[in-house]
Amino acid sequence: MTTPIDAQSNGPSLLLRGLRKVFADVVAVDGLDLEVKRGECFGLLGPNGAGKTTTIEICEGLTTPDAGTVELLGLSWATSAKELQRRIGIQLQETQFPDKLTVEETLRLFRSFFPRGISVDEAIKLAQLEEKRGSRVGGLSGGQKQRLAMACALVGDPELLFLDEPTTGLDPQARRHLWDLVDNLKLAGRTIILTTHYMDEAERLCDRVAIMDHGKIIALGTPQQLIASVGGEHIVEFAVGHGEIDVALLTAIAGVQSHRVDAGLHQLTVHNLHSTVPHIFQSLSSQGLELSDFRTHSATLEDVFVGLTGRNLRDE
Repeated sequence: MTTPIDAQSNGPSLLLRGLRKVFADVVAVDGLDLEVKRGECFGLLGPNGAGKTTTIEICEGLTTPDAGTVELLGLSWATSAKELQRRIGIQLQETQFPDKLTVEETLRLFRSFFPRGISVDEAIKLAQLEEKRGSRVGGLSGGQKQRLAMACALVGDPELLFLDEPTTGLDPQARRHLWDLVDNLKLAGRTIILTTHYMDEAERLCDRVAIMDHGKIIALGTPQQLIASVGGEHIVEFAVGHGEIDVALLTAIAGVQSHRVDAGLHQLTVHNLHSTVPHIFQSLSSQGLELSDFRTHSATLEDVFVGLTGRNLRDE
């Protein structure tokens, strides 16, 4: 990419105040306040219907809010649309390109929209599309089209980049390459606003994360802060073959912080596995219950999300 940007200049990259959008009788965005610092990778997560997509479309200038203010790089769409179009990059969740154009022709077209930016050759290299330079878009795989969409978003050398589920359809190697690319963009002072259905991706890339539900932000912080809010460092998941579990006996065990049931699995948040798990086994045995499934893992953003919304992020 080109010369690094001063991440501390001219205030936040994105500022939302009192943002509201209603469709018929559905409140999609309900008085949203949000500030994204320059040079950070910010994750916006939410289940379907949470208002996440509407919020992003308002930020991108694709949807007009009913109330509230939106500032990008200190500018508004109402007064500075042309300048903002030159200074931001957008990768939509699904982009439709002309099938008969080649990868190179598509990028030359997009590059012509910007008075400054990176070369077509550099964009192709960044997206790892060298072998597909002369291929027609209609013959690309879904993952290759995703990489082309990323190249088109980068060709104007944006200060602020919106990435809507950028790794959907990518193989593991290409996914890791995109993660490295996002890291390099951050080092150059670019701001990235990321939506994703992959919790490991949000934990790996995002400096801060906001979780939305019902048009409001219900949690905001670094991934580490949000994971700590679960109340325990580890998650114990188990199922029993037959019989009813006395939950009060489980939550009375020292070190158990909380209990919930998800898709038939009981989930306990605990601090120390080595001291708590034997007591869980003992409690279940004393109740005459036999385990049909048992597993443990360190607490993740997925656990935070399920705890707050009652749903997994990838649930429809």
